[in-house]
Amino acid sequence: MSAIIHTSPLPDVDIPDQSITECVFASAADHADEVAITDGASSSYTFSELHAAVRSLGGGLSSRGVGPGTTVAILAPNVPEYAIVFHGIALAGGTVTTINPTYGPDEVRHQLTDAGASWLVTIPMFLETARNASAGTGVEQIVVMGEAEGTIPLASLFGPPIDQVPVDYAEHVVVLPYSSGTTGLPKGVMLTHRNLVANIAQMEYTFVPSEGEVALAVLPFFHIYGMQVLMNMLLAFGVRVVTMPRFDMVRALELVQEQRITRFFAVPPMVLGLAKHPVVDDFDLSSIKQIFSGAAPLGADLAAAAAARVGCEVVQGYGMTELSPVSHCTPEGQFRPGTSGVTISNTEIRVVDPDSGDDLDVGGRGELLVRGPQVMKGYLNNPEATAETLDADGWLHTGDVAIVDEENHVSIVDRIKELIKYKGFQVPPAELEAVLITHPAVADAAVIGIPDEEAGELPKAFITLAPGAGALTLDDLQAHVAEHLATYKQVRALEVLEAIPKSASGKILRRELRDG
Repeated sequence: MSAIIHTSPLPDVDIPDQSITECVFASAADHADEVAITDGASSSYTFSELHAAVRSLGGGLSSRGVGPGTTVAILAPNVPEYAIVFHGIALAGGTVTTINPTYGPDEVRHQLTDAGASWLVTIPMFLETARNASAGTGVEQIVVMGEAEGTIPLASLFGPPIDQVPVDYAEHVVVLPYSSGTTGLPKGVMLTHRNLVANIAQMEYTFVPSEGEVALAVLPFFHIYGMQVLMNMLLAFGVRVVTMPRFDMVRALELVQEQRITRFFAVPPMVLGLAKHPVVDDFDLSSIKQIFSGAAPLGADLAAAAAARVGCEVVQGYGMTELSPVSHCTPEGQFRPGTSGVTISNTEIRVVDPDSGDDLDVGGRGELLVRGPQVMKGYLNNPEATAETLDADGWLHTGDVAIVDEENHVSIVDRIKELIKYKGFQVPPAELEAVLITHPAVADAAVIGIPDEEAGELPKAFITLAPGAGALTLDDLQAHVAEHLATYKQVRALEVLEAIPKSASGKILRRELRDG
């Protein structure tokens, strides 16, 4: 059977032959005196100040030997200086590997070792973890944003400014983010300058900010969503970025009110909070034009509830670290509830039956394959995983179950490996979760399959209760699910938790639920 290729309904775009740092600051002069990035309190940089700091740090790092072949790790929360460090390394021709600041020493050590990092940049709060993790690795220099005994202060590294150190933009790996590792150890994803630049260029028809837009950057910069969409893309489009070191609902709402945030980038748990948290009513959120959700599927009912409460458009996109990260997004005014938008410019997709490998046409449910200039170079030090994910024709096998409609809107159903096999039927956990959280007594929910001799697997729900909710029984939940879904998708077991375990990007850690 021949391949059924779905192309983007959007025009192709030109992809500049430049580094990610040149791309981000290409129009900086047009916004020179406007604030580029701020924490809303003590640290703030205009576009001209930020660009100057990047060029100066790049020069200082280059003079100290950082360049092609050097990997520098960043272990830090979202602070304005993160952008300076990231782009200073990139400008010098180095490779950045971004580390989850909630990691313990063993997890940090794995990434430092696998990535081959020789420098580590952190903040005083994480210095003990940085030192413990660095022991026995190739890290030779520990740099601190601020000051701490026995370390190199970041401020001492600034030097004469430089322009981009020449590298092959199509081949040079500029960043090594690590996949979330919801199963197995995280893998280093090799992304080139061209991957990142292409993905920003590809957003031309789906992200069209007005003058004076302000975005909240609470999603972590170590993760591809925060790094590329919130840091790089927003700066490239002249949007002011307001950083938050960690998510706190009240502080986020305070910043929305104080900074007049127009774009709120979120993951589904945050959207859930905006829809259900009682404190939301205490703040003026009228400045928000759009809430954009990514990193995990967002149910149509939840999107509608958040939109009604906040009074703005709630849309979602789709992507993954291996896609730099975006492959699907919603052009303004074209949102279709329950979908992740359309295939972006310069991108092709296929939907393939995961068992037979046959291509499926419009309406078919199968694995989503993506091909385009944003597709990763491969996994670092892992040719086997690369070959499993990226085929010889350049198609990235996402592992996600999707449906494409006649207008190229794509709906993400679930992960292939997470589908529950109940009496021969496939039950997508995300579909059940989307229904469960519409119950007024449920604050959050997760579903896994548990072994059963007769059925194969049974869908088991884990929930957290909404504030003030009384006891909730399995019968109560089953009655609610029965109003929305087919009988075979029914919840068969229930457990109430204090919190649903999730990764920093909002993905449910089902392995912890299975092991718990």
